[in-house]
Amino acid sequence: MIRIASLLLALTVAAPAYSQSLGNPAALKEQAPPVYKVEFDTSKGPFVVEVHRDWAPNGADRFYNLVKNGFYDNTRFFRVIEGFMAQFGVNGDPKVSAVWRESRIKDDPVKVSNKRTFVTFATAGPNTRTTQIFISYGDNSNLDSQGFSPFGQVVSGMKVVDSLYSGYGEGAPGGRGPNQTRVQSEGNAYLASSFPNLDYVKKATIVP
Repeated sequence: MIRIASLLLALTVAAPAYSQSLGNPAALKEQAPPVYKVEFDTSKGPFVVEVHRDWAPNGADRFYNLVKNGFYDNTRFFRVIEGFMAQFGVNGDPKVSAVWRESRIKDDPVKVSNKRTFVTFATAGPNTRTTQIFISYGDNSNLDSQGFSPFGQVVSGMKVVDSLYSGYGEGAPGGRGPNQTRVQSEGNAYLASSFPNLDYVKKATIVP
């Protein structure tokens, strides 16, 4: 009860002031540095992702622009499956989410494998990556041949990632976790009311 109460309290805090640039995906085309780090401050503590642009240039650039403009702030880890992965990247504001849903980037060749600690954009087929990413818990190298191209790796705080709440399991309709269609259309209001135990990103920051 204490955990649920504390999370609900956090959710009542005013939504973050998203960058106005998030309303125009076409304008966010800055090229990322060759290597950069992103610190995620989460409800379970911090972890750091190191990104290598040469692994997946399109993915690294998209991630850089999203983080820099606050897209991942206050987002939920809505699909966490033990031994598989932790997925997030749907903005908590449905209006922001709707703008990015069709803003797809081209595929990158798979240069490194989807093994434990590696970070990858989710994809629904060729050239469909948008904003959702996942962190592998185990050896997911079977995804390599399906076009999932890692762009980064958790270099510190993997224990935090391992501890993210996984009690809801797979998403609906296959499981009892959040329905992604409703996550997209209703945002954090849906997740807060129906899945209050989900862990979340407080803020994601490019490390100077």
